[in-house]
Amino acid sequence: MTTKKQFSSRYQQIAADLAQQIWEHQYPVGAKLHARSAVAATYGVSPETARKAISILADLGIVEAKHGSGFFVASIERAGEFVTQYQEVASLRDLKGEVLASVTRQKEELTQFSQLLDQLVAQTNRVQQANPLAPFELVLTAEAQHLDETIGTLKIWQNTGATIVALRHGTTLQVSPGPYAKLSVDDCLFFVGNDLVFQRMTHFFYPPQRWESGDSVD
Repeated sequence: MTTKKQFSSRYQQIAADLAQQIWEHQYPVGAKLHARSAVAATYGVSPETARKAISILADLGIVEAKHGSGFFVASIERAGEFVTQYQEVASLRDLKGEVLASVTRQKEELTQFSQLLDQLVAQTNRVQQANPLAPFELVLTAEAQHLDETIGTLKIWQNTGATIVALRHGTTLQVSPGPYAKLSVDDCLFFVGNDLVFQRMTHFFYPPQRWESGDSVD
């Protein structure tokens, strides 16, 4: 079963804050972004958390890396899009909380509950279509292709366009898994992309001919 799941972490908050500053023209196009060590010191986080935050901006085309020089602002427009989408996620989380509170406190007010639920469904659909912070999930069963292979050797981004943001193995969740992470049965891949990317990922691990019983191969 493949679904989307909400993620909220410190490095995403930092990425959104940096994007907000870019959107407000505190960093014009071509300006150098603070080094990872400076970002880590400013937000009181580890260098790894700062790296993940800047990596989000790079993956979305908001900043670009120049070898040996650091990261530079590439697009104010994309920064604005990212901030808007991030705010939609926060709004969705708040709205969901209101729904749950309404169920607990005011079960008799069915009309209000219905209106809040309609808003939640509508906003969830909108976030699912456009928001890069709500990854898809893909569980690898024993029927999946490419088991016991590493993320690097599979060249997943080149083949599907998907950016893998996390890998769950049993009860362990590995954020931003490296190229040497090996895929196993019952692993769950979390990745971002549009609906076409989701289809490509599904077909990559579960080719259509494996799903369709009764088909013959000439």
